Formats: sequence, structure tokens, C-alpha cells
Amino acid sequence: MSPWGGQGRVIHVQEVALRDGLQSEDGFVPTKEKIKFIDRLAASGLRKIEVSSFVSPRAIPQLADAEAVFQGITRRPGVIYAALVPNVRGLERAIAARADEVNLVMSASESHNRANLRMSSEASFQAIKEAAALAAPAGIRVAASLSCSFGCPFEGEMPAATIQLWCRRLQEEAGIRSISLCDTTGMAYPALVHDLVGSIRSSAPEANLTLHFHNTRGLGLANVFAGLDAGVINFDAALAGIGGCPYAPGATGNICTEDLIHALEVSGYRCGVNLDALIETARDLEKLLGHTTPGQVMKAGRRRRGPLAEKHGPVDPQPISGSF
Repeated sequence: MSPWGGQGRVIHVQEVALRDGLQSEDGFVPTKEKIKFIDRLAASGLRKIEVSSFVSPRAIPQLADAEAVFQGITRRPGVIYAALVPNVRGLERAIAARADEVNLVMSASESHNRANLRMSSEASFQAIKEAAALAAPAGIRVAASLSCSFGCPFEGEMPAATIQLWCRRLQEEAGIRSISLCDTTGMAYPALVHDLVGSIRSSAPEANLTLHFHNTRGLGLANVFAGLDAGVINFDAALAGIGGCPYAPGATGNICTEDLIHALEVSGYRCGVNLDALIETARDLEKLLGHTTPGQVMKAGRRRRGPLAEKHGPVDPQPISGSF
């Protein structure tokens, strides 16, 4: 199926601005403002929101209020409120905060894993196994993110066999099927995305893949459409396109949520999100941060639904069922 005509297919977008986006902001965003934005994002129709990360406050002071944010949000039925956790201690905090899902992270690159997590990739994998085993009895969904899947700033392009191996081990040894392939520094390009996703879907067919792109080299949305063509329906994005990785030199923001949903919906896909409300929320986030953000649609204005979109479903956002 061509990615250019969605034919009403449902695409799931996970919002990561409040975690992956804010971690790169210098000024501390007040807890009450974080809560307000999470509630607005949920009200707009997004069904999965990464609320924060249970990391050491010394490592990322911006996210030191993770417990308070989880405590303050208004939980909407059908919305998954997720948290990134780096280790068992982070998992214990996430359980206490009543996170619906935990996202365990490691890097496919040994060099990046040591820079980011201060341990080997194998050590991170063993920590993921331990945390996943503890999460199951607590009734918390478990996902894993594989950083540098499309290239490492220290090691260059990663061998496909390495990504395939980690995906198989995450499934077979840790029991994790929800796996995000992360383009941590924006090194992905469409042909690579299509080929890598295809190889993983062949070698680990039970994996429920999410693609996490950064727009460092301007290929973020092009990579999404390559992922769509390869059969992926789950994508991460950050409101207003904010973000980056403190341990990835030159990395810029995530692909922009409102730009992504705009591109999908005018192409005939369904996301179940009120785009006008989302654009207003992005504009308010830019005002709160006090600097220009990469988002384009909030500045240029949205294009009303094109002929492909008009053939498939109503203009008003409809509830989207199904899980990530």
C-alpha cells in the first residue's frame, strides 16, 4: 500500500514533549504548567502521553517533579500515561506514581550507551530484564526504546544485524513486544528506515514497533512515510517539535506532533486528534518556553483536508480504539 494515500488507516501518535522535549530546556518549567499541558494534550485526543521520567534529579533537574506531575494530572479514560525509567529504582517510583506504562531504555550503540547510561549495552539489557520482571506483577505495561537504531554519533551507521539481535532478545529474554526504534540524532533516511523496519518485521514478527524520529537533518516526516510504507502505525512526536538528546552532539528536536498529524490527516490517515486544539496548545507552549520552536503548521496555518482525506472519514476527530 502506498504511504501517500492513507485510505482511513488509523495511526497512533505518542506525545513525548513533556519528557523528551523538556529535558533539553534550560529553564525549569513549573510543575503546574506541565500538568496543564498534559491535560490539554489528553483533551485534544492523544491517547498516549509520556508524562515524565523517573531519573535522578541530579541528572535531569527538569524532570525532578515527576511524582508531583503524575499526582496532579487529570486521568482521562482511554489515555495511557507513560514514564521513561532507566533502572529498577526508577521503576519502583513509577509504580508508586501509578504510571500506566514504563518505557525502559538502552542503546544499540555501546559508545552511546556508556555516554548516556554510564554502563555497557549488555548491562542495560540485564537491567531491563530485571525491571520488566518486576513490572508485570504490578500490572504495568512495559515497552523498550532502542536508542541509535538508525545511527550513532560516535560509531556511525549501526549494522542491521545488531538491531535485529536486540529486538529478538528484548522479546525472547525480557518478554517485551512493544519496541521503539529511536533515531536519536536524526541520522535516519527513508531508504534506511524502510529496509531496517522490513528486516525487523521479518526477524522479530511479533514486535509491536514504534518509530521515534528527530528532525536533525530535515528528514523526519519523510522517514515517517517510509515507516508507514513498511507497515508501522505507531510514532513518537513532540509538541512544537521541541527536544533533543543531552548525550547526542548536534541532535535537534523530535518530529513535531502537530506537523505530523497535519501531514497524516491531509493524506487520508486518521489520528483521532483535534488538530486545531493541538495547534493552539503548541503556540502556548512556545510562549511559555520563551523562544521560537521548530513547529511549522502553528506558524503557517493548517491546510484544510485534501481530497484524499475527504474520501475517508469526517472532519471532526473521532475516538480511536486499539492499543499501541
